[in-house]
Amino acid sequence: MSLSRVLLASGRSVELTELRMSSAYGGMLEGYPCKVVNDMKVRGLQRQAERAFPTTPFHLLPPSREYPDRSAGHFGPVEVLPSVACVGVFRSTAVAPELDPVLHRSALVVGWFQPALDVPSGEEADPALRGIHWEELAQDYEL
Repeated sequence: MSLSRVLLASGRSVELTELRMSSAYGGMLEGYPCKVVNDMKVRGLQRQAERAFPTTPFHLLPPSREYPDRSAGHFGPVEVLPSVACVGVFRSTAVAPELDPVLHRSALVVGWFQPALDVPSGEEADPALRGIHWEELAQDYEL
């Protein structure tokens, strides 16, 4: 059973079967959000997803970055990511048309950052998420 369905811009419907959400800055005890910290957060999200789902391809949606305070501290200006880090497992019909649609599906793990605790769904999902090039990124597998 899927958590939701997302309609990609290509017209393909994909099912969200697993979703992991965490605070983008959870556990940050010192310092402030800046490029160095955010780059580590983004790489960490990718490593976490690749360890959790080692047999499924991973795609990262580059996060937006805001600069609310242009004054530079020791590590440069304040740079803020959206507050929720997400890793989602998506599944759909097989990409390769020659595969038996009863026996084969395709899958892709996606990492992204979003401002709120919302489950992406339908045509209201983030445009970057809806813009994924499924046929190029997802991998077919046999049931």
